[in-house]
Amino acid sequence: MTSQVSSPAEQADGSGGAVVGGQRTPGNPDGKEVRRLDRVIIRFAGDSGDGMQLTGDRFTSETASFGNDLSTLPNFPAEIRAPAGTLPGVSSFQLHFADHDILTPGDAPNVLVAMNPAALKANIADVPRGAEIIVNTDEFTKRPMAKVGYETSPLEDGSLAAYNLHPVPLTTLTVEALKDFGLSRKEAERSKNMFALGLLSWMYHRPTEATESFLRQKFAKKPEIAEANIVAFRAGWNFGETTEDFAVSYEVAPATQAFPTGTYRNISGNLALSYGLIAASQQADLPLYLGSYPITPASDILHELSKHKNFGVRTFQAEDEIAGIGAALGAAFGGALGVTTTSGPGVALKSETIGLAVSLELPLLIVDIQRGGPSTGLPTKTEQADLLQAMFGRNGEAPVPIVAPRTPADCFDAALDAARIALTYRTPVFLLSDGYLANGSEPWRIPEVADLPDLKVKFATGANHALADGTEVFWPYKRDPETLARPWAVPGTPGLEHRIGGIEKQDGTGNISYDPANHDLMVRTRQAKIDGIEVPDLDVDDPDRATTLVLGWGSTYGPITAAVRRLRVAGLPVAQAHLRHLNPFPRNLGEVLERYEKVVVPEMNLGQLATLIRAKYLVDAQSYNQVNGMPFKAEQLAKVLKEAIDD
Repeated sequence: MTSQVSSPAEQADGSGGAVVGGQRTPGNPDGKEVRRLDRVIIRFAGDSGDGMQLTGDRFTSETASFGNDLSTLPNFPAEIRAPAGTLPGVSSFQLHFADHDILTPGDAPNVLVAMNPAALKANIADVPRGAEIIVNTDEFTKRPMAKVGYETSPLEDGSLAAYNLHPVPLTTLTVEALKDFGLSRKEAERSKNMFALGLLSWMYHRPTEATESFLRQKFAKKPEIAEANIVAFRAGWNFGETTEDFAVSYEVAPATQAFPTGTYRNISGNLALSYGLIAASQQADLPLYLGSYPITPASDILHELSKHKNFGVRTFQAEDEIAGIGAALGAAFGGALGVTTTSGPGVALKSETIGLAVSLELPLLIVDIQRGGPSTGLPTKTEQADLLQAMFGRNGEAPVPIVAPRTPADCFDAALDAARIALTYRTPVFLLSDGYLANGSEPWRIPEVADLPDLKVKFATGANHALADGTEVFWPYKRDPETLARPWAVPGTPGLEHRIGGIEKQDGTGNISYDPANHDLMVRTRQAKIDGIEVPDLDVDDPDRATTLVLGWGSTYGPITAAVRRLRVAGLPVAQAHLRHLNPFPRNLGEVLERYEKVVVPEMNLGQLATLIRAKYLVDAQSYNQVNGMPFKAEQLAKVLKEAIDD
């Protein structure tokens, strides 16, 4: 869904009438009080079969079209259908939206929609006192409550007295609304998430037309199901409008100050990354080839790229991880932009072929959407624990560049950057995203094609070396003096036949060589090629000449930046820098680190970047680590950074 954003002076309010101090306006025809808020955090929670991800996604799409800034956090179990009514089976979707620039899905929800006792119990600890809690009372019967350890009903025993509790019989109201459709009770109950979506859409004045259109498209082959869901959605809206339990609705104005002029759409990290890969192939004028094996949380990229054959994209769902990367490397040898997508367990299986790509010196993108490990670990939870694996997880000296996006939308630019490095320097490149970025979403400004980088490459077309007797020959390992990249010779080009494989090659000729001096030269040359990659200097945000620097990488950008903002508002000076390029590091990183008395490195691992920083720059970097499968919270980091500043 896209929306056009004009300058703040040009853009209309878009809310149907300005509301100040809870006064009735033309945009408030039901006569209820309307309060204007600057931001809201909503969490939908229920069983994994209750449609919470779809509900959250639709509310997010409507919020994006309205013009709010937003950030999302889907959180769901690894099982396709986790045990119903249990704590491990709870699926949730958190959305933070605002009338100003925001960076995270929020620390704690202002509104919790709990579809059953398990959803309430799993999430109540995150809900602050005074928050709104909407519960589906139909599910609070003896057996579902006992399943999660409730001896008495929390709706009646006073344990929720500190919250604004809204008991709503969502299931009963949904079944009643659909009584004329001839559906069984079980079939009608499935639409209760749409009833909840309609209620929340009324409560926060969200647009509704696109959701109804979406439902008609989604169930185009079952129009009666589409209409049933639409009726349930409208019933939820009407319930909010007519019930006395919801005496107040809320408005959050469009974020007119947050965005430069342009056309925007809501986008997830995996979708942005997919679009970035397609854009890279178009800008390079190369076919895009994805060799992949399905694995959470990377599979969405395979699904998305398979839709774009019109852009010359070819996707291959291989029988295993090794076959996937082998096919991608073969495509690179054949002159395509080769890509393989995976997560940490898949990287372990692909490591030998990544080493082969280092030896062959061919462009290849390895997209690692990190998740909790080791082994199968936490497939649907986020982590940043593959950095050292990407850096060193191969036999021998096999250096590979590493690029890490910092937000869901930044995955587009990071994909282009990774492709630039791979194509320019003829090397495999790691693109390290994670589950938080992959599944989360935010507004993305759709770029102009003219503003995208030119990634075109020149294939070898003829001889490039003259022997002593004057004979013109092709040397597959004769390097560009600036980039140290070797020629890219497409198979079938007359006169460019050459030997490939994992055995060490002679410098220049590419012949098999066991010579010790040549091996030493080739190892050092491959390392020098990576060390010489051009990456931008590290930008430092330090308006107050602080003595403490917080250094991050990847998806910690949002929580770190939000924490830094809080500290500065409180009058505490703190500097911030964020790394996109982790191999090689920016050339000015050492100089930046030397400026500060303290360096704090928050990571969703046990200190992998801090280990690299300490080893390379001999800086006493202080680690702050979290490996619970969830992203940092801004307040959590603000407290840690304040302690570091005060220490």
